[in-house]
Amino acid sequence: MASTVDMDFPVDGILPKKETGAASFVNKYPDYDGRNVLIAILDTGVDPGASGLQTTTTGEPKIIDLIDTSGSGDVDTSTVVEVKDGSVRGLTGRTLVIPEDWHIDEGKVHLGVKNAFELYPRVLKDRMIKERREKLWDPNNRDAIAAASKAMEDFEATHPNPTSQEEKQEKENLLAQLELLTDADKKYNDCGPVYDCVVFYDGDTWRACVDTSEEGNLSQCKVLASYREERQYGTLSNDDMMNYSINIYNDGNVLEVVCNTGSHGTHVACIAAGNFPENPERNGVAPGAQIIGIKIGDTRIGSMETGSALVRAMIKVKEYKCDLVNYSYGEASHWSNSGRVCDVLSEMVNKHNVIFVSSAGNNGPALSTMGTPGGTTSALIGVGAHVTPAMMAAEYSLREKLPPMHYTWSSRGPTADGALGVSISAPGGAIASVPNWTLKGCQLMNGTSMSSPNACGCIALVLSGLKASNVEYNPYSVRRALQNTAKPVDGVEVFTMGHGLVQVEKAYEYLLGHCKSAESKTEFNISCSGNGRGIYIREPLELEKPLVVAVSIEPVQYEGITEKEEKISFCMQLNLTCDASYVQCPSHLELMNTTRSVSVKVDPRGLPEGVHYTEVCAYDVTCVEKGPVFRIPVTVVVPAKVSDTMNHEVQYKDMSFKPGQIRRHFLHVPSGASVAVLRVKSKDTEKSCRMLLHTIQLIPQYQYKKYEFEKFVNISDRGETTQAFPVVGDRTIEVCIAKWWANIGDVNLDYSVTFHGVKPSSRQITVHGGDGVCRFELRSHLKTEDISPSVSFKTLTQPLRPTDSKVRCLAGPRDQLPEGRQIYALELTYGFHVSKSTEVTPDLSLLSDLLYESEYEGQLWMLFDSNKQLLGTGDAYPHQVKKHYNVKLEKGDYTVLVQVRHDKKSMLDKLKSVILLIQHKLSNPLNFDLYGSWQAALVCGKKLNSTSLKKTELFPMFTAPLPDDKIPMAKTASPGCYLSGTLTTLKDEPAKKASAIPFKYVITEAPKKNNNKSNGKDKGEKNKDKTKEEEYTEALRDLRISWLSKLEIGHPLFEELRSQYEDHLPLYIARLQALDSEKEREKYVAEIMDLSKYILSKIDQTSVLAYFGMKTDNSTDATTVKTDKEEKKSQVLTALLKLGTAQADVILNDWNIESCSVTDEDLDKTMIEIAKWTDTNDAKVLPLSIKHAMVHRQYGRALKMSLKQLEDKPNKDMEQKIIELYGKIGWDHCARHFSNWILVKYPGSYRPF
Repeated sequence: MASTVDMDFPVDGILPKKETGAASFVNKYPDYDGRNVLIAILDTGVDPGASGLQTTTTGEPKIIDLIDTSGSGDVDTSTVVEVKDGSVRGLTGRTLVIPEDWHIDEGKVHLGVKNAFELYPRVLKDRMIKERREKLWDPNNRDAIAAASKAMEDFEATHPNPTSQEEKQEKENLLAQLELLTDADKKYNDCGPVYDCVVFYDGDTWRACVDTSEEGNLSQCKVLASYREERQYGTLSNDDMMNYSINIYNDGNVLEVVCNTGSHGTHVACIAAGNFPENPERNGVAPGAQIIGIKIGDTRIGSMETGSALVRAMIKVKEYKCDLVNYSYGEASHWSNSGRVCDVLSEMVNKHNVIFVSSAGNNGPALSTMGTPGGTTSALIGVGAHVTPAMMAAEYSLREKLPPMHYTWSSRGPTADGALGVSISAPGGAIASVPNWTLKGCQLMNGTSMSSPNACGCIALVLSGLKASNVEYNPYSVRRALQNTAKPVDGVEVFTMGHGLVQVEKAYEYLLGHCKSAESKTEFNISCSGNGRGIYIREPLELEKPLVVAVSIEPVQYEGITEKEEKISFCMQLNLTCDASYVQCPSHLELMNTTRSVSVKVDPRGLPEGVHYTEVCAYDVTCVEKGPVFRIPVTVVVPAKVSDTMNHEVQYKDMSFKPGQIRRHFLHVPSGASVAVLRVKSKDTEKSCRMLLHTIQLIPQYQYKKYEFEKFVNISDRGETTQAFPVVGDRTIEVCIAKWWANIGDVNLDYSVTFHGVKPSSRQITVHGGDGVCRFELRSHLKTEDISPSVSFKTLTQPLRPTDSKVRCLAGPRDQLPEGRQIYALELTYGFHVSKSTEVTPDLSLLSDLLYESEYEGQLWMLFDSNKQLLGTGDAYPHQVKKHYNVKLEKGDYTVLVQVRHDKKSMLDKLKSVILLIQHKLSNPLNFDLYGSWQAALVCGKKLNSTSLKKTELFPMFTAPLPDDKIPMAKTASPGCYLSGTLTTLKDEPAKKASAIPFKYVITEAPKKNNNKSNGKDKGEKNKDKTKEEEYTEALRDLRISWLSKLEIGHPLFEELRSQYEDHLPLYIARLQALDSEKEREKYVAEIMDLSKYILSKIDQTSVLAYFGMKTDNSTDATTVKTDKEEKKSQVLTALLKLGTAQADVILNDWNIESCSVTDEDLDKTMIEIAKWTDTNDAKVLPLSIKHAMVHRQYGRALKMSLKQLEDKPNKDMEQKIIELYGKIGWDHCARHFSNWILVKYPGSYRPF
């Protein structure tokens, strides 16, 4: 029995509020708990049914509105129908019974259809597929298999040796049923529930009903108004527990079904503002605040954000006059503080009094890994993630007590343009509510995604107090207060923490005390030498001499609240200070309402290796105690030179690591280096350790991920790991080794970094197939290296121009920016054909590598098959590992629709002809031969082998054009297409993979095909004895025959031709085709049968069969005879197929034909005849074989053949027939399954953006 039991659970660590002073602030000021503050949660969506999100502390609704700005929940409800006899036919084909208590204005409703799986997050979809299978499929399919097995056993017992054709076919029928059921079980793929949607106007407001019954019984379903009007929501089903709300736009033509695309947003909302009256220790930071849940994560692309969603979200933020925005999303960007989306976000802060709080990112621990927009956009407050001892105990159940620290992965500053990046920090973990569909009440999550809402809640408390005290504030004054009162934590560097942990009461008191100060409505824009927001010296060339930087300080008065007199009278006398000896700056500056410049000198010479940070702080000489008015951040990185000029290796011995400890090593990468190899070895003899290896090089105008290496490794006792990554010579690299923060115990490591330098003459090699033999060189810049050059292609890229483009004005207020700026959309259409199954990735390469920094809002694309079924969707970053937009396609035609948005139409006009790349993944990598000499390449001789390359030696390599028979996907690979892959140079792994550089091969025109086919010669020989008059007569005859199918069936042309060409069989074949194509076939079925028999009687079938029974024909006119016999065979088959089809139709439809009678035996005889000429499973015969099986009620055979026909040529009519066959056999579960898939596979229109 335990000696002691601690009955006091550390509840303070579940959702931490103590460290920031939030808990004590609410205790001191109970009414300042966030009330009268509205927070917009931009995330994956918020579940209105999750615990803690129902009411505020004053009993008001917690959630003001729920909105999906991504478009993934949109339903096209532009189809308007009139209610007749209390019902309408839904777009699914179901009859929808309209309840009598619905008040429908003018008796008209709007209809739409929505697949539930389009609303589900991936996790829920996977669960529902599993549960629906277990509930709806498995029991029924097991019963069907058991019944089919029993029927097969009974048949074999009574017919041990089937002899008759009928018995053989019956056995085949039973075997087919078993095979079909087993195959269906293996291929089972659930498309999910498909709901009809009904929208109507009741005279007061628009309402909508989603038919979650899937039976048309709308009285069982919830009728909802837009959420903001009545704050009601429904649940899709008791199985999925997915709560949903709706919004209606454009006079009922667009229904927005709002679900959540992940649990992230609900968790974030609960941290910021959750309220648990019965369990207050679980409260969010600001339980009195209200929220708006704005879903910016697009379900179609795995919950990733899009520019379009963010711009729409800002329109809503402005509409509701939100006080705060929490944004726990972000990506790496190529440059800071600019781009269309960043500009729109900043506009909300700078013009509309919105305080925007955002996560800094989870890409640490290396420096300069800030996420965009939170850490790189001046207007936003970027928040780092801290973990406290209380959190370690309550959330993570660590067995040892550790000191407070930041999470290992929390992103670090500075930004590439010198800003600090992280503004403040807050606790970055919590156990908080998650959506009901997760089947969990709450869950532990961590990340800067959690620190951001914690800080946002803290700010809400401050604003709540300021509003209650009638104290003016703005985003500038609040940000300054937060930074100047934040609490630094010992042992945590400034790049990680920013200015410190947010302190609620101190920030509140700061704003109370300084609300009337001269700078309270002013932001100071810092610009260093033109574009930097700070001074960042990092590269070796910058360290050779002192750097003098012209720093511009621009005071920006807050728009809308600053009077002109205040701008005129604005004047501050400032003292500029810096505590670093290597920085010199003026001591004083008088600043008025205009830009002033000062000169700052930074002398990095003499600084020790490592990173150094300081700030030039500007203090108001009249009130120094309020802290800096503005700061100029200065960062200097001094890299170590690689002194080992032989091996180019740097070693670190016996380096000790505590939990969470980070060691940074900055190295000057040797000139000419291309690859670095990092080796780490544990010296511990008892325990393993979990380490994070992280390296970064910064290249101008590239996001930090371009040259980033990051890997978690578990190293066993005395174990080691070796990793390799590409590098750029003559630039600084940070090699960051960190022990995972929660990995208990100390460890000692030895590690080394070794550089290699084999580089080609170009960073990217492109070979054109028309260039013949091409040459490029390798050179080893550092030392002798073992090389084994090889090229491997993995994709074929097909460039497409749009087949259609149009710019349209997006209707409705949800696409209208402040000041009436309407957003326009450029919609582009691309088409392509796939000749065999493949995997493709569409890529709008002009824009796809950008999101926040792009000049456009987005580049959403959707890929559809020829039936308009949506197969895949994508947006930015198609090549990032976790965001691949690969789509598997079968043979067929496909359409890609792309939408790009902007509020300036002229910007969109520039993209009307933009190229879309379709990247086809090759079924197998294609190796491209390399040669050591021009001669070897010319004759495709001896290929290049492994060799040693001496330092500075130039090593030529040659390529030859790809042989035509080796070019993959020949039907797709037209001129302009290119193969993409990599050239690897180093011989041994892991350096070999790291040495890869891009390699392209541009495909040229394919060789011309020989069109002089034998049939042309035959025709010439056939006509050589005819006069021109005879040729003209025959051509005229054939032309008139071709018109038989175009004229009315009763037209006299046939009889005219028949009187002239009584023995010309093509005439009768044409008539047969015309009769068979008539809609009312029943009227002509007797003539079809008679005509078919007549054609058969005119052909000597025995002689034709005898000819095809010969092995070879050595006669002099063999070619002419073959042509004639093949024509006769085609005529026989056509006649037999038409005859058999007509016979089957008479029997199956029970047609009463007076002139003739048809029996099953007649059809059997026809099938026997057909079998003499071709396989009855041939594509041409298959429709008749299906009908023959149905005549004999052998539905298993018919179904098997129907599925084969569907596989060859998918179409809706065939799928309907398959459903009927399932019904005839009694497999209702299969019929239901197929019926749902029809609704998904054959939509009435393209899905809206």
